[in-house]
Amino acid sequence: MDPSVWLAAHRTGGLAADALACFDRCGTVGPGELTGRWRGSGLPTGHPFDGLLEDYGWYGKEVVDPETVHPLLFRDRRGRPRPVDPTHAPLALLRRAPGLARTTAARTGFAVVRPLRTTRRPAARVRAVEFRGVLSAALVYDRLPIIDVLRRADEATLLGLMDLRGVPAPFFFVLRRDNP
Repeated sequence: MDPSVWLAAHRTGGLAADALACFDRCGTVGPGELTGRWRGSGLPTGHPFDGLLEDYGWYGKEVVDPETVHPLLFRDRRGRPRPVDPTHAPLALLRRAPGLARTTAARTGFAVVRPLRTTRRPAARVRAVEFRGVLSAALVYDRLPIIDVLRRADEATLLGLMDLRGVPAPFFFVLRRDNP
């Protein structure tokens, strides 16, 4: 099945194995093709992180150039996308107890510190990486053990897979080119 058709049919989610098969059918994307702002949404597959970014007001990602990437954009109080430094994300806690991040206290705490974590500094770079035997563009985080591998579903849509050290299952997300 065509990847864009599969994604349209599975907006509310699907099995992780099926999402991985869709990812493998997607076309490659070159690092230079990522420039711009991308709106993100999760692709639920039963992963412990499903829906977590959306719960915190995730907007998407922005690639200014291959050396200047804002891998996490969150909406500010006015709804505008702003880059947030992911360096202090509690990854060790997320790996062990992702449910804690879903609590009201955790969301409230993030809302309080989010304005303090807004940054103009890039937190990732774009590189071509080989993943599952295919060379494609990826966002390599500067200070975290995260690589977001990207494949093309159609001209304006990317299927992403977060590869996080210490988490065996991939976390899937969809990026759609933002036309502000």
